[in-house]
Amino acid sequence: QVQLVESGGGLVQAGGSLRVSCVLSGRTFSLSTMGWFRQAPGKEREFVASIGSYGGAPVIANSVKGRFTISRDNAKNTVYLQMNSLTPEDTAVYYCAAGTNGFANAQTTKYNWWGPGTQVTVSS
Repeated sequence: QVQLVESGGGLVQAGGSLRVSCVLSGRTFSLSTMGWFRQAPGKEREFVASIGSYGGAPVIANSVKGRFTISRDNAKNTVYLQMNSLTPEDTAVYYCAAGTNGFANAQTTKYNWWGPGTQVTVSS
């Protein structure tokens, strides 16, 4: 059974930083494309960042480019999202997702498994 568990969310002031993590179990992590998405109240889920299993360049959404970084540690079955210079507009539930195609991808349909999400709240 494939399972994703996010952690590291919380409350932070505008301009601050936060790192969220996601651990994958039940599937070979090194073969999995990993992605982060977010959903704010009343809005659709949107892509944030993705990293493939083949070592290619990550894909980062324009809205967070230059502020957010995605990375992975295959030895720990963990993907990270480092978030800097946070603004209230970054407030959302952040979801981790895993896919099988091996390449970084921004489309939700390319991901087979999803975590329950972790809340990130940025105060002004």
